[in-house]
Amino acid sequence: MYDYQKIEQWEPEKLKQLSHHYYEILKLIGEDPEREGLLDTPRRIGKSIQFLTQGYDQNPEEILRGAMFKEDYREMVIVKNIEVYSMCEHHMIPFIGKAHVAYIPNGYITGLSKIARVVEAYARRLQVQERLTTQIKDCIQNTLNPLGVAVVIEAKHLCMAMRGVQKQNSVTTTSDFTGAFKKKETREEFIHLIGSNLS
Repeated sequence: MYDYQKIEQWEPEKLKQLSHHYYEILKLIGEDPEREGLLDTPRRIGKSIQFLTQGYDQNPEEILRGAMFKEDYREMVIVKNIEVYSMCEHHMIPFIGKAHVAYIPNGYITGLSKIARVVEAYARRLQVQERLTTQIKDCIQNTLNPLGVAVVIEAKHLCMAMRGVQKQNSVTTTSDFTGAFKKKETREEFIHLIGSNLS
């Protein structure tokens, strides 16, 4: 049995205002916010949206600086299959996928979990996948000053699956590279490794 404790954080005044607005939205779409099933929905959505956008309150560069270690290692470090849950800024509908991140250290490494936390900090904002990819790359490059950074994100956009063109099986891939990953052979090694099942 797992000892799981749910942790939630929200600002009470912000929650009050969000709850009021979502109450009004329920009325505007033709619902009755006073019916039993919806009585606490505005408050629940208010908590939820604060959780889903908590990245605005996080500093990804500080996350990396909190676990920087001197290390004479100059080979590729890859953290792949990092789960991505973000919200499209055009429709506020989720896009879901995986990020693959690599860097080649130049005197400093960082804790592996910090790479995932950087992805999370930028994903928990209203986003477009292209910007998310570049923000992750720039944060690692600017903070660790490595010999190169590579980021690839593969995601399914529910704004394409649920509305609009309604193509349920489409996947969007974005990539961005710096330094050593601009070289064809290094980039190809990275692409090969993120596609390999090494377990």
